[in-house]
Amino acid sequence: MSLSGKQLITYLSLLAIGGGAGLAGSNYLKIPQSTATGSSNPTPQEQQTLSPVSTNATPQNLNFIAEAVEKVGPAVVRIDSARKVAQDPDTTNPFFRKFFGDEAPKREERVERGTGSGFILSADGRLLTNAHVVAGTDIVKVTLKDGRVFQGKVLGVDPITDVAAIKIEASGLPTVQLGKTDKLIPGQWAIAIGNPLGLDNTVTVGIISATGRTSSQIGISDKRVSFIQTDAAINPGNSGGPLLNARGEVIGINTAIRADAQGLGFAIPIETAERIGTQLFAKGRVEHPYLGIQMVNLSAELKADINKDPNPKFKVAVDKGVLIVRVVKGSPAEKAGFRPGDAIQKVGDKFVKTAAEVQQQVESTSVGAVLKVEVNRNGQSQIIEVTTAAFPAQQG
Repeated sequence: MSLSGKQLITYLSLLAIGGGAGLAGSNYLKIPQSTATGSSNPTPQEQQTLSPVSTNATPQNLNFIAEAVEKVGPAVVRIDSARKVAQDPDTTNPFFRKFFGDEAPKREERVERGTGSGFILSADGRLLTNAHVVAGTDIVKVTLKDGRVFQGKVLGVDPITDVAAIKIEASGLPTVQLGKTDKLIPGQWAIAIGNPLGLDNTVTVGIISATGRTSSQIGISDKRVSFIQTDAAINPGNSGGPLLNARGEVIGINTAIRADAQGLGFAIPIETAERIGTQLFAKGRVEHPYLGIQMVNLSAELKADINKDPNPKFKVAVDKGVLIVRVVKGSPAEKAGFRPGDAIQKVGDKFVKTAAEVQQQVESTSVGAVLKVEVNRNGQSQIIEVTTAAFPAQQG
């Protein structure tokens, strides 16, 4: 729920809105329209040239955005949360000692309020949002587009993926339709719906800017998500709201923006959110499979730098793959026999080139699964079998 996030990242929940805000200028989207030039009756060849290109991702209906929003909008909700935060009094204030002397200061308690977004998965009231929207609270206020207000119970949060599950007691609710991201490509339409800056039911449009952004790339290395990047305008208050494709299907949960840039927003792919949400609704917690290794991407330059060290801890024989630089003590990786200097070539039957690919392969398994990992050690290939354990992180 905090807006501080990391140094370069801003989460999109909105805290303690107060006073009024002025809106200067306006933004709008111009949709290009094909117009004939010259003759008012273009030849068939000219007409073919002027016709819009037809693809699955680009509808011919120029009102497709409005229709997508009309279909999904009723299932997008506003989530208001509040939590009590303990803080120490400001003993540096010169008046503190005057009035309290040497008495031990008492901790004060304040209420921190936040606003975010979410969307309804089922007619009986299952909702998804971001974990940071509801962190530190068990009960939230859920407001539907039609004005109805419900008390929502937070069934579980997963800080590792920033997904949270909420349940409200209702029936016959409007729901979203989930899409897929496996064939998502940059340039496709992206539609965001949420409550940015307290402005409920706001719609913004852009494109998919990139896919497969790693947590470290966007500045939140403690997450285990491969993010969708979009330039659709998203702001504080959009957290937990849906990112839609041109058909109005949910393809992601808007979660963060880069604080040092414009037009760089990030969403959790819906497949990840749905998988995590299913576990949260069922058990209230999520177990992430874990090996216990620290990795870097190998390159010819990195190999040369390591091997130039006059007192190397290990030598690197290959310049492709993923280099293990540290093995966590007591971890599944240590028990299986991994060593610093091992260069991972394959996980299961999939060749890997980046640490993110290794992480994705591990995350796609389950706790207790046995993985066969091919490594190159001192120029020799060998297979190591490792049994995954639960990631040692507290559920927030």
